[in-house]
Amino acid sequence: MADFVSLQDFKVLVVDDNRHMRHIVRSILGALGCVYVRECGDAAAAFKELKNTPFDLAIVDWKMDPLDGIDFTKLVRTAKDSPNPYIPIIMLSAYTEYRRISEARDAGVNEFLAKPISVSNVGRRIASVISHPRNFIRTKGYFGPCRRRSDMGPPRGVSDRRQEVPEEAHR
Repeated sequence: MADFVSLQDFKVLVVDDNRHMRHIVRSILGALGCVYVRECGDAAAAFKELKNTPFDLAIVDWKMDPLDGIDFTKLVRTAKDSPNPYIPIIMLSAYTEYRRISEARDAGVNEFLAKPISVSNVGRRIASVISHPRNFIRTKGYFGPCRRRSDMGPPRGVSDRRQEVPEEAHR
């Protein structure tokens, strides 16, 4: 577990409409050293909770009603009343088709985590978003972490749309 970051001082929001899955995620976070975990059974309640608590990370299920994880991510990233559009978001889903992963990426998700989950793969995804944060970009149709996995920059002749993540968004 040397690859993992310390979560002792992190506040994590877990959003899933399945109580059993929220319990599993909470247990895994506890095994990784996280003390403060807040659970929400729906995305609308989670957005309200974001306004009350400065969370460091959100772990969000894709398939929820009436607001799913994709809509939640877009709301967090682009709503005028969003308290932290830079919060790292890890999307959970049992549906791992390429089109779904692309849709999550295009909504502004930082990482995608396929179910079933384990301490190891949750720890690696968290370490990725915390230890290697990607710059955020803003275009007419997108705001979120840079969708490129490498730091090669844009192709020659294309402007660089990436922005540094504000210092207050780092932990």
